[in-house]
Amino acid sequence: MCRSIKTLRPPVLPEEATEEDIRAAALQYVRKVSGFRAPAAHNREVFDRAVDAITEATAELLDGLEVRGQTAAHRAD
Repeated sequence: MCRSIKTLRPPVLPEEATEEDIRAAALQYVRKVSGFRAPAAHNREVFDRAVDAITEATAELLDGLEVRGQTAAHRAD
């Protein structure tokens, strides 16, 4: 989909993904899907809500993935 979005789970990412990594991936996804690099003022709120929702969903996904039989803990909460 978007070449700027990198895989955030081990072993592809050797260190744990940070909240910043997760949010950057979410932002790239929303930009790609919406077609806007930066939304107009009247679309800013919905754009930001989408980034927040995708950030949360991505963190939940990474928290739940099992890598080689272990839970992939990607960040400290």
